[in-house]
Amino acid sequence: MKQINACRLTAAVTAAANLLAKDLPDGELNLMGAVFTQLGDTLTTIAAVRELNSQLQEQPPSSTVSESTKTEKPSE
Repeated sequence: MKQINACRLTAAVTAAANLLAKDLPDGELNLMGAVFTQLGDTLTTIAAVRELNSQLQEQPPSSTVSESTKTEKPSE
């Protein structure tokens, strides 16, 4: 993927918000804001789950007995 220019991206999002807001009554604008907030939160959750699953696949399987619960036999 090509690098993203943060300033251009935020300027484009602001311009889009201004274009949408100029013709919407406050109630519809509030609803649209809530919908886009939920969309962003959901996309973030999906990305986090994908990243976690990817990390879990890369890890070797853990043993069923943790190191702290292992006991050594006393030497005779």
